[in-house]
Amino acid sequence: MKEKVVITAAITGAIHTPTMSDHLPVTPAQIIEEAVRSYEAGAAVCHIHARDPQTGMPVPDVSVMKEIITGIKSRCDMVVCITTGGGLGMSVEQRVAPVALYRPELASFNAGSINFALFPIVPRYKEWKFDWEKQYLGMTEDFIFANTFKSMREYCAVFAENGTKPEFEVYDSGMINNIAFLIQSGYVSKPVYIQFVMGVLGGITPSCENLLFLVEYAKKLIGDFEFSVCVAGRAQFPICTQALLLGGNVRVGLEDNLYLEKGRKAKSNAEQVAKIARIAEELGISPATPDEARQILGLKGIGQVNF
Repeated sequence: MKEKVVITAAITGAIHTPTMSDHLPVTPAQIIEEAVRSYEAGAAVCHIHARDPQTGMPVPDVSVMKEIITGIKSRCDMVVCITTGGGLGMSVEQRVAPVALYRPELASFNAGSINFALFPIVPRYKEWKFDWEKQYLGMTEDFIFANTFKSMREYCAVFAENGTKPEFEVYDSGMINNIAFLIQSGYVSKPVYIQFVMGVLGGITPSCENLLFLVEYAKKLIGDFEFSVCVAGRAQFPICTQALLLGGNVRVGLEDNLYLEKGRKAKSNAEQVAKIARIAEELGISPATPDEARQILGLKGIGQVNF
């Protein structure tokens, strides 16, 4: 285990919809406030998506993204990790645009294509707050979240040009091989930062055995890397605790899981951050500050962003 852990708060994402939780932040002001509260609870990094302030629908609006990230930076020094996953159905150009515009220290980089399926959620709800929600989730029965080798190569060029560190999102083991190929081809340099994403239908399921396999497989193919773990749904805290035991970092937040414990919805991202921070501290691991996170992850520094 390490002495310091980088805790990331995934504030709102593009999976959960307003009907699912009254506590899901959707407006820029709400997302900013949730990021700052997460920072105060121990998060060194915030992972940011933009949503339509009126309907909560994920949007590729770079002006909304700018309002969010500048608002966070004006209130604290946490690392801002901008999504390039965006929302379901967005084009590659829409997804990578914020990296070229705002030159963040860190941005997500999806390491392969996946059947990203959310449609089983639909039957759980009889009524929806907004018309877009049911259609948005239902269309994923016939949806591939495409991240081809061509688009990954183009992403690498944009990230390198802007000094942005990729946070490689790995949904299944084959994506580790994809990262190894990008390294061997000279598109990205080691040490890389990998986030194992577990629990999305279409990707690897969350279990102790699977996480251990992913970490060991990455060691064999890549060698030198830093990793984090995020889990969709109820296994979030157990598997993130295992990540701590394996020397990894962790991500929590309402993007991944709407609950704090069984039967009790989280009222904020900060509640989840505070919980994983307490677990880490019981294991003798302290939450890293933003500057410590920058050192651990090899980031360029807040003074070199364009927002």
